[in-house]
Amino acid sequence: QVQLVESGGGLVQAGGSLRLSCAASGRSISTYSIGWFRQAPGKEREFVAALSWRGGATYYADFVKGRFTISRDNAKNTVYLQMGSLKPEDTAVYYCAADTLTARVTGATTTPDYWGQGTQVIVSS
Repeated sequence: QVQLVESGGGLVQAGGSLRLSCAASGRSISTYSIGWFRQAPGKEREFVAALSWRGGATYYADFVKGRFTISRDNAKNTVYLQMGSLKPEDTAVYYCAADTLTARVTGATTTPDYWGQGTQVIVSS
């Protein structure tokens, strides 16, 4: 079992930055691919970014390319999502997810096995 806890959300003005953290426990995440998803009120959950455990390949949704960066620190068992140039439409609850299959954390197939509880990001205009 892998437990995931997100943190770092909050209120930020448009154009600002935030860094979200996804701290894992229970198992090392070095052999798990990690994805970030978000869900805005009244909308479906959508894929944001992912990092493959094999080779470190990264994947981004088109709407965050160039603004968000996903990274990991295996020593701290933590994955980060650095968010910049934030827009009001980035407002959502952000979730991290883990799975041994990269396709699951990119939203390409079935949902990942492990999820965090989410952290709220609010971007004011």
